[in-house]
Amino acid sequence: MSLTLPPLALYIHIPWCIQKCPYCDFNSHAVKKGIPEQEYIAHLLADLDQDLTLVAGRTLSSIFIGGGTPSVFSAQGIGQIITGVKQRLPCTADMEVTMEANPGTVEAARFAGYVEAGVNRFSIGVQSFQTAQLKALGRIHDGQEAVHAAKLANNLPLTSFNLDLMHGLPEQDVDAALADLQQAIALTPPHLSWYQLTIEPNTAFASKPPLLPPDDTLWDIQQQGLALLQQQGYEQYEISAYCQPGFQCQHNLNYWRYGDYLGIGCGAHGKITLPTKNAILRTVKIKHPKGYMDISRGYLDNREQVDPEDRPFEFFMNRFRLIEPCPKADFTAYTGLALTYIETAIGQAIEQGLLIETEHYWQVTEKGSRYLNDLLTLFM
Repeated sequence: MSLTLPPLALYIHIPWCIQKCPYCDFNSHAVKKGIPEQEYIAHLLADLDQDLTLVAGRTLSSIFIGGGTPSVFSAQGIGQIITGVKQRLPCTADMEVTMEANPGTVEAARFAGYVEAGVNRFSIGVQSFQTAQLKALGRIHDGQEAVHAAKLANNLPLTSFNLDLMHGLPEQDVDAALADLQQAIALTPPHLSWYQLTIEPNTAFASKPPLLPPDDTLWDIQQQGLALLQQQGYEQYEISAYCQPGFQCQHNLNYWRYGDYLGIGCGAHGKITLPTKNAILRTVKIKHPKGYMDISRGYLDNREQVDPEDRPFEFFMNRFRLIEPCPKADFTAYTGLALTYIETAIGQAIEQGLLIETEHYWQVTEKGSRYLNDLLTLFM
């Protein structure tokens, strides 16, 4: 079967931040001697130029500027990036342009400038409103600055904004976690990312783990928090994403629906469908800023094709994060495989109570969401 082109997005990575948080395993580097903003912007656009042949004739539906902390860049610099992208690729009229931002005072003061530069959605890394917890997490802002940044976003001409909030923080009890969530809801963000702190390898927390709440407490936080969000009109549409009706993050939806995306910048990943070659490409750019900006070499660190036998796991690893049903037609269109290819695995998932099947779609059950890894293993 032939491959169908899914929607196309663009991820732009800005790798610098003021300081590295102890829980963070993203490709980020603490600022030491200033940021080479203009030099890096030139490399970003040159990186994009090298990828254009992969997406000739296609239209961008969203841009996501992540990091690191992109708000360490000036509004003028962010504007140069967005303008440069639009000069190179056609974009939808209502294109979502998200930028991650730190709620610290300096960055918050720039918010209006970022909107003028073309950003129409912020994702604000609050994590907690409790100053003691923020210090434990290595954040450079306090609770008041987090509130101020959210209020500022609410008064700007944005299409939406997101608050990023963690729970299950060191020694956190149910009341403290719910107080954080209630504070976030009171600021009326259209979108909330609410997720549990996990200890990732190769982080400061991995070498010196903090005392995290016991599993029973984590379960109570999750269940009571979900009930609170639902009472306040927030719909869960992904494992850790909640929004008011109609305010899903379009860029992330594209990831989870197995859409295509270019990735430019240090360590950025991309996924591109090439129907004429019956191929799906995965790309990774050079990770470290020094190597990435070395003009003697290209930006690409690795490019490989996704083998047909690996496509079912890749497809469902993304798609089954979503609460919405998964259309069977999307599987055949975006993997190029017949439904018979996964017939046995689907049958096992249904038998184990992890999945429900109708004529046109599959739906992950509550049990399937709880044991998502077990469900995905069936497609490996």
